[in-house]
Amino acid sequence: MGKLLGIALKKASREPMIIVNEAHVTINDGIENDYKGSIKKRQITVLTHEAWDEACADIKKILPWTNRRANLFIEGVSLVDTKDTFLRVGDVVLKINGKTTPCWRMDEIAHGLMGSLESFWRCGVKCSVIKGGKISIGDDVTICQTAEITGIAEE
Repeated sequence: MGKLLGIALKKASREPMIIVNEAHVTINDGIENDYKGSIKKRQITVLTHEAWDEACADIKKILPWTNRRANLFIEGVSLVDTKDTFLRVGDVVLKINGKTTPCWRMDEIAHGLMGSLESFWRCGVKCSVIKGGKISIGDDVTICQTAEITGIAEE
């Protein structure tokens, strides 16, 4: 079982990430007040502590996880090859729609970061919200293979 280490949102493209201790998540808007929340296949992005550390080690830099611009920062759960599975964060259920693709802006932060994130699903995953609710730092995180395991039927 994993843990939720961080929650972040942004009000607009290229705006600074805002770190919060808790957030409301809805089916229609993703993380409340995050500008990408209405993009259904990419409502919430998730990054693992382990993958971020590996990517940073590759380029020999220590960088804050918010530089990746993901919404959730987790540990203890592998996201490799998890497309079409479900991620439970506290009571919230997310459908993993695939891995995210790093953009050229990562190399603006640190030369080589984009390339390092391209390997082994290090850039994290993009998700849609299946069941909303409140999430908080420290919530348990688990991978489920089907929506039935999460206690809801997929819509």
